[in-house]
Amino acid sequence: MEKASFFVLRERAVPEVLLKVAEVKHLLDSGKAVSVAEAVDRVGISRSSFYKYKDDIFPYHENARGKTITMVIQLDDEPGLLSEVLKKIAEFHANILTIHQSIPVNGIASLSLSIDVFPATGDVENMKDCIESLHGIHYAKIIARE
Repeated sequence: MEKASFFVLRERAVPEVLLKVAEVKHLLDSGKAVSVAEAVDRVGISRSSFYKYKDDIFPYHENARGKTITMVIQLDDEPGLLSEVLKKIAEFHANILTIHQSIPVNGIASLSLSIDVFPATGDVENMKDCIESLHGIHYAKIIARE
């Protein structure tokens, strides 16, 4: 079996047909085209070109994976409050990896979140402060960063 070799190239060095194959893949993945036939017609390549190269080109995303933070939040046991916290995290373009909420004691629960953060998330301290400013949140702390 032949060992695969990989190269990183600037876009200007990639042949046009390969860029169009990547564009077809994007149209299909995003749902902007419902079939290969529709997508290749839109970008102007043949189906055979698409099938020939579809497994050979992928976009390179620097920092595609984020960094993981662990946050502990103490909050009132109120309906919808956890939903507000999760909405705030989504507004910062971060992804929840794990959620653990303790059983509330005296109307207060502890929440532990593992969150995947990306460059688009921006300042995680700002995200923490926004969560902490929500009504019903006693405190939010970042206890780990990976």
